[in-house]
Amino acid sequence: MPAPGERLLFACVHNAGRSQMAAAFFNQRADPRKAQARSAGTEPAERVHPEVVEAMREVSLDLSAARPQRLTRELAAESSLLVTMGCGEACPYVPGLEREDWPLDDPKGAGLEAVRRIRDEIRLRVDRLITERGWS
Repeated sequence: MPAPGERLLFACVHNAGRSQMAAAFFNQRADPRKAQARSAGTEPAERVHPEVVEAMREVSLDLSAARPQRLTRELAAESSLLVTMGCGEACPYVPGLEREDWPLDDPKGAGLEAVRRIRDEIRLRVDRLITERGWS
C-alpha cells in the first residue's frame, strides 16, 4: 500500500499537452488521499495547446485555465515518481526518485484526431498506473 499523499510528477518538454493531460486524468481518477499529480516541462510553453484543451473538454476535463510550469530539480525532488514523456536527457535526474518513461507522440501542431489518440493512450496508461500502484 503506498504511503498516504504520494506525489507524482508528469513531465514533457512544453508542459502544454501530454503531461497536462496525464495529470488531469490522474487527479480525476486516483484517490487523492493516496496520491496526487502535478505536471511540468523542461521548456514550458506560454499556454496549453488549444487542440489539447479541446480534446480534454470532450472528456469533461477543463484545461483552459491550466498554465505550463518549469520542471525543476526541486519540483522533481518533492515527488515519489517522475513520469517522463519525451523530455529525454533534459529531464532532471534526482537520486532516489523513481522514474518511468512513456514514449508518446507530441500533440503540438497535431490535428484533433491525432490529439484524441494521444489522449486516449495517456488515459489508458494513467489507469494502468493507478491500478498497479493501488491508488484507486
